[in-house]
Amino acid sequence: MYDQRFEAPVDIHIPPSSSRVALVVLRRLRGDPLGLVGLLIVLALTICAVVGPVIAPYDPFKINVTERFRPPLVIGLFDDRERTEDISNHFFGTDNLGRDVFSRVLAGTRVAIGVGGGSVILAFAVGLILGLIAGYAPRWLDSLLLLLFDSIYSFPTVILGLTVMTLLGPSTATLVFIMIIIQAPAYARLVRTATLSIKGSEYILAIQSLGGSASRILLVHILPNIVGPLLIVASMDIPTMIALEAGLTYLGLGIPPPAPSWGRILQEGFGSIREAPWIVIAGGFPLVLTTLGFTFLGEALRDLLDPKLRRIV
Repeated sequence: MYDQRFEAPVDIHIPPSSSRVALVVLRRLRGDPLGLVGLLIVLALTICAVVGPVIAPYDPFKINVTERFRPPLVIGLFDDRERTEDISNHFFGTDNLGRDVFSRVLAGTRVAIGVGGGSVILAFAVGLILGLIAGYAPRWLDSLLLLLFDSIYSFPTVILGLTVMTLLGPSTATLVFIMIIIQAPAYARLVRTATLSIKGSEYILAIQSLGGSASRILLVHILPNIVGPLLIVASMDIPTMIALEAGLTYLGLGIPPPAPSWGRILQEGFGSIREAPWIVIAGGFPLVLTTLGFTFLGEALRDLLDPKLRRIV
């Protein structure tokens, strides 16, 4: 007869689904006020990037010289005007060409999130591939790639951006290319270090002894263990790339006009800061808000997304 006393206990661990992990993260974010604020800011920026040009009260490209340098609505309401038609109905006022600043800020959100977020995603993909190759490749190839990473990373960010932009000419594609060059080596070094630390683990050596291919080891056993923390680092780099895009555009070497970039709004605002100081405030406020939002959210996720979260069933 079959004796159940000799039945070995079986410990079956079912990994949590991505939706369950997301619910756990959201539940824990409710206990982190700064993380929750960061999540709300990032969601608001994403919504503005998607539907900003649609909900904008005015055409961000429309020029109306008769409405130039109109003050913001709040200033107009408290200003002593003899005629009510002189009161501005523009939330952030107008610029030197009579364009609505609030509409341009909303349209610039799509430019900032698209260029900043897109460049971080591409740089992360390039750095991930090169870092995995450097960490698992033979010593000579690792040294060669590491020399390439250090050579690019040693250049000052602004100088490298100005050099490439001057050689290739200002355009959105050139700007994204510069951001990839600047950020990819940093991700590659992080991936290389994480790969080297896991490469010598006992279970990796056991898989190699069983004849596991290099591609399977990298994609199935190493990549899932290093990609989580790196995604948090990449999310916190998005405001840095947005600020870089705004800085290069402010210097006249970023996105060409008439694209309503936040950097261009700042550039135009500084040219008329005595007549209309609200333009600079309107252009700088979303940069500060974006930095705070992604930083708060990234730090909260860094504290929440740890290896213990994978054991939740």
